[in-house]
Amino acid sequence: MKLSSHKRAHKRQITLEMTSMIDVVFLLLIFFIVTASFTKTERDLDAVTKVNEKSSSAAETDLEPAVVLLAQVDGGWVYQIGSNNLTTFAELQEVLDKFPNKTDGAFVRAPDAAPYGMAASAIQACKNADFPGVSYVPLAN
Repeated sequence: MKLSSHKRAHKRQITLEMTSMIDVVFLLLIFFIVTASFTKTERDLDAVTKVNEKSSSAAETDLEPAVVLLAQVDGGWVYQIGSNNLTTFAELQEVLDKFPNKTDGAFVRAPDAAPYGMAASAIQACKNADFPGVSYVPLAN
């Protein structure tokens, strides 16, 4: 009586272990969920300045928005609003509080060499003066 290995090989079936496959799929799923970015893209964000649909009110649109420029004058840094040079935060806050056109928001423009603290205090002064939006505009040197 001869035992053939051919019959034994024929009866064996190939089985795949699905446990490890499921583990890998779940690990990939968790990785992609954790690393996904759920922030709004820039084009979906609200604009700070709004376009006025009614062009009949020319008096309101004739006003310029508040632009605070950090400039170096005589070796020191100052806040410039129009032709006014302001040296302290209190002076800047006082001028911004009296600013007539707050609906268009405010812009803080600063070169790269400007002190960070002055740029931050200019943004804070605009926020304290109740501007609805404050935009920071870096200037290239």
